[in-house]
Amino acid sequence: MMALLGSAVVYGLSAGFSPGPLLALVISQTLRYGIREGVKAAMAPLVTDLPIILVSVLLLRSLSDSRFILGCISMAGGLFVTYLAYECFRTVRLEMAGLEEGPQSLGKGVAVNALNPHPYLFWLTVGGPSVIRAWADSPLWAVAFIAVFSGSIVGSKVMVAAMVGRSKHMLSGKGYGYVMRALGLALFFFAVLLFRDGLKLAGW
Repeated sequence: MMALLGSAVVYGLSAGFSPGPLLALVISQTLRYGIREGVKAAMAPLVTDLPIILVSVLLLRSLSDSRFILGCISMAGGLFVTYLAYECFRTVRLEMAGLEEGPQSLGKGVAVNALNPHPYLFWLTVGGPSVIRAWADSPLWAVAFIAVFSGSIVGSKVMVAAMVGRSKHMLSGKGYGYVMRALGLALFFFAVLLFRDGLKLAGW
């Protein structure tokens, strides 16, 4: 189960630090209105992800009798995580120019995250199956996976808000690229595991 929680940390940090609409909103809030507003925007996944998790888990449980379909979902998750790893390797610096345009709010942060396809893809292909496997061992492990993932993704975005608030140029250095490459390697490792599990379930 420690491997499961470790994967939750990696998934959460990679999602939290990777450039995207919500991260842009966090930076925009911070640049214009201060760290507190950036932190508010960073909290959006706590509002949007729970309904996505519930729907994903219920849908996947309805397919629990079909090992072939679950295997295909696991391999689809491997492809998605491989894509996330590629994005991490491709991102060597975070450009902040132009992100400060337009006022934002927590409500808009929730809307941005709810309309972003990545959370749905993640929970249907990666997070949901992980929750179901953890639940089979203990409901506490399933809750722990969700809590660790949520804490990692929100915590990383809060960290971005704090760093941007203190130094607008801190994230543009080489350190950001090193972090993203390390996360990319970790994601690629978990993608391989998803492919392996998917092949076993599908009977290939």
